[in-house]
Amino acid sequence: MLRGLPPPLQRLPLNGERLMMDQEAARRAILQSMAVLPIAALLAQTGRAVAQATDTSPVRVDTKGLAARIKFEQVISGPLAELNDKFKLRITELTLEPGGYVGEHNHIGPGIRQVTAGEMTYVLPDRTVVYKPGDFFFESGDVNHTVFNKADVPMVHVLFEILPADLRGPSLIPVRHH
Repeated sequence: MLRGLPPPLQRLPLNGERLMMDQEAARRAILQSMAVLPIAALLAQTGRAVAQATDTSPVRVDTKGLAARIKFEQVISGPLAELNDKFKLRITELTLEPGGYVGEHNHIGPGIRQVTAGEMTYVLPDRTVVYKPGDFFFESGDVNHTVFNKADVPMVHVLFEILPADLRGPSLIPVRHH
């Protein structure tokens, strides 16, 4: 507190506090804008998404140290009539413990991913990428991949997915060989 000033001015944010508030506001704005990105991704890949089977029962993929929590799920409705009641948006938070992995798999639908803590080692057929907190990437759903946490802290990432409206359970599916 800044004594000697009128009460409304006694609690002004200091420079470090103002910077943190600005960073927090920017982070919030980025995350809020993420709600639009799955729809844009779906529109860019509508033919592929529609062609994917909606009655595929997810088969358990080999994992170690994985915890998943669905944070939000909503069937699409609104001005994009061709999508209404056919697809849903789902946000899932995945935590992978140190030394954990998600074996080779695909997803039923496309989506955007964001690493929020730790590091993800993402192994694709032709390359390996290490994602760090704040990194975003897109998965089309039909590319075989494996995920590892090679760090000594938990890795957390968020999936923003477009899925068939009637899907129950995880979006992971067995490897598709092309």
